[in-house]
This record gives sequence, structure tokens and C-alpha cells, in this order.
Amino acid sequence: MKNPRTGILLKLGSVFLFTVMAAILKATAPAVPTGEQVFFRSFFGIPVILVWLALKGELATGLRTANPMAHAYRGIIGTISMGCGFAGLGLLPFPEATALNYAMPLMTVIFAAMFLDERVGVFRLSMVALGFAGVLIVLSQRLSLGMGSASAEQSLGAMLTLTGAAFGALAQIFISRMVATEQTSAVVFWFLVTASVLSLVTLPFGWVVPDPATTGLLVAAGLVGGLAQIMLTSSYRFADASLVAPFDYASMLMAIAVGWFVFGEPTTLRMLAGAAVIIAAGVAIILRERHLGIRRGQRAGTPR
Repeated sequence: MKNPRTGILLKLGSVFLFTVMAAILKATAPAVPTGEQVFFRSFFGIPVILVWLALKGELATGLRTANPMAHAYRGIIGTISMGCGFAGLGLLPFPEATALNYAMPLMTVIFAAMFLDERVGVFRLSMVALGFAGVLIVLSQRLSLGMGSASAEQSLGAMLTLTGAAFGALAQIFISRMVATEQTSAVVFWFLVTASVLSLVTLPFGWVVPDPATTGLLVAAGLVGGLAQIMLTSSYRFADASLVAPFDYASMLMAIAVGWFVFGEPTTLRMLAGAAVIIAAGVAIILRERHLGIRRGQRAGTPR
């Protein structure tokens, strides 16, 4: 049963929790290597998903898969995305990393046209171009295109974040194909399992034994991330995706607050301007698709 208010609240809750998770990962980045962060985020998200399925009475059926190899490919791509994103988060100011991640839905539009043969009209292409102009505005100080220069470390962080966004967009393409035969719970669960296993490949490259406080934060990141994923998934049960999707951008306000009050990172006008352009383009695409969906539904319901 649809309940838009509940769907929106769940979406906002998931955005808040994902922001908390990202803040935890940024805070632990100086002490823990990226591969180890990926392990904690993935491994400790698994129990949350299992408890959720058990409470729903779907533990026996929710993890079944008809295409194990699809989960493996999606897991590899998603793990690369997660690793690059976590690494970039540790090198960039928190709001800036958040803004650059907004490039992911823009890239998804491009990849959908390339790999799914989706028709992309002039409007969407124009908005994608506008969104990438916003990305360039955010990037300009990191690539020394404007006044001032950026450290090599922060430039690397920007590139890693965008690489993570690109692989995240590819993962979305895989998911869009998989949902025809796979349950959402199975997609989430087997991704977490795959990421946990793949992260162990980095074990010989600098893993550390974190102190109790850092360990607690890393475990919390996994638990919070798992809960956020459940809230995100549940939001689409109560409201249409086109209605709740724009609330993703509430994370920008949360990121600015976290960056300022937690990490002492001032937000530049250039970053805000670029983020505003990216968000405007993304929201325009979402609203346009919602409008077209309503029109298609009206035509489908018109007697002929």
C-alpha cells in the first residue's frame, strides 16, 4: 500500500544514515586502510540484512538467486566503486566528496544509453551536460583550472571519487538487468558477501589492528550502512521512485553541516555553485521522467 509520507521519511532517514556512515569512514581513514574499511562496512552490514529478512519471514527465500555470475560481476564492480569512494572520502573535504558523488546518476544515464539501448532525448542529454559542467566547477580548484591550486593529495581524492562514481553507475546498469530475475534483498546480500571476500585481497597491504574506539566506529559503519540500505529499499515500497529520488540531495545539506561542525572544513562558494548546478540537473531529469511516466500512464488508461 502506497504511503508517500512514509516513503519520504524512510528515504530521508536512509540519506541521514548514509551520511553518518560516510562521516565515520572519513574519521577512521587516517588510522585504517581503505581495504579494511570496505571489509568492516560490508561484513557488518550482512547481519542487519539477515535480521531484516528473518523479521519479514523471508529468510528462506530472500537470498535465492537464479544468476550467481551476475552477482559476482556486480559485486566486483560495486567493490571497486566502494573502495575508490572511501579512498576519495579520506582525501577530500566531506561536502566536496558528496558533491562529486552526484555525478553517479548522470553517468548512469550515459551508460544506460550505451549498454541498455535506452533512448536518451535532447532534454536528458542537455541536463547531463549541465550536470557535468557543475562537476567541472567543483573540480576546477582540484585541477588548478581556476584561481588557487590544490594539493596532489586532494587532486587524487577527486579523481578517485569520480572513478568510484563511474563504477557505481556501471553497478546500477547491472542491477537494472538483474532485478528482472533477482530479489532486491538477494542483490544487496550477495554484494555485501562479495565485497567482504574481495576486500580480504588487500589484507597483506597494510591492514592494522585498530584500537577499541576505532574498531567500534568501523563496526558501527557496517551496521548503520546495513540499516540505511533497508530504509532505502523500504522507501520504494511506500512511494514511487520518482517521488523519493530528489531527496537524495538532502545529503548535501547534511554534508555541509558535518564538514563544518565535525571536521572543521569550510565550504567554498565554488563548491556550492558546482553542487547547485549538479543538483539542479539531477532534479530536472527526475521531474521530467516523472512527468513522462504520468503521461504514459494516462495514455495507457485511455480507451481506444
